[in-house]
Parts: sequence; C-alpha cells; structure tokens
Amino acid sequence: MTACQAQREAPGQRGAGLFFRRWLANPLQMGSIIPSGPALCRRVAAALRRAPDEAVLELGAGTGVIAQALLAAGVPPERLIVVEIVPEMAAHLANILPGALVITGDARALPTLIPRHWHGRIGTVVCGIPLVLQPRTEQARFIAAIEAVAPGRGFLHFSYCATSPLPARAHRLTARRIGWTPANFPPASLWRYEPLAR
Repeated sequence: MTACQAQREAPGQRGAGLFFRRWLANPLQMGSIIPSGPALCRRVAAALRRAPDEAVLELGAGTGVIAQALLAAGVPPERLIVVEIVPEMAAHLANILPGALVITGDARALPTLIPRHWHGRIGTVVCGIPLVLQPRTEQARFIAAIEAVAPGRGFLHFSYCATSPLPARAHRLTARRIGWTPANFPPASLWRYEPLAR
C-alpha cells in the first residue's frame, strides 16, 4: 500500500485491515474474522451500568469499534479504559481514542495494569476476549483479574456461541443472555455474568 492509499483509506477500513491481519496471525486470540458490527456495539453500550464517578473497562478492545460506541453513548473519554494485548492494535486505539486510557498488556494481569485509583471504581467491564476458546483454568484467571479491579460487578461478554460461552456455575457466576444481534456478522449474543451470592 502506498502512502497516498493509506491516507485515502478511512479509519474504519484501516481498523478492519489491521483486525484481519491479526486474525490471520492468531485466530484463537481474535475470535472473529471481522470487527463487531454497529448493532452489537449499540447493544453493548445500552447495557452499561456506571455511576458518574466510575469508569468503564474494555478488555480485548481490538480496533476500537466497541470503545467508540461507548464514547458515543456518553462515557467520558477520561472514564474509558481499554486493554489490548497486541501492541500494534493498542497503538491504533491510542490514535483513535484521544483522552481514553489505553493500556497494552494481558488482561489476566489487570490488578497491576489498572491504576490503583480505579480499583473498585469500575462500573462495567466489557470483555471481547474469546473466553470460550480458553481452558477453564485460564477462564478462571481472567475472571479473578476482573473481580480484583471491579469487585462484585461481574462483566459483560459478547460471544458468537448460541449457549453460554462460560460454564458459569463452575466459575461461581450467574449467567444471563441480555441481547442477541442477528444483524451482526456473525450473529452475536451479549451475556451478563455476575458473582454468585456467597
């Protein structure tokens, strides 16, 4: 691609191209061949729970389409935190999400990645990482990391599975499918997971 072609390419096209290249490099890390569509983005944004002084945390932010929908729904940039493990994609996110906190790192290390002043002040965690493809022990690590920074809040998780992508009871969670977006490609479900009452 020439510099002129890159300049003519819209940000969404650049993001889609980046997403596809990362999918080719590591399909299991990405979970889908293309970024989430507008219908799913709107569904996620509509499901947020956040007090005015709380942040929203997105894990596996990819090309930023969900994050941009969260901003469009009224989340202030300074209260949006996104975590992305792929440095190239994190750099893209920093470029298209001015004012948001973009962190390059592994979501299983959230307690050390997320600044201490945000611990316990995260209203909603959105997870786009394909947890269904992870062994149960790794799923448990992700869930424990989320609980460490957003205790008792649970998380939203979008998935392309027809049933719960996580064995909720095994992880001491309740699971509720709160949305289905047949207009997304592939069709996606949005799940809300919350810790079981002790």
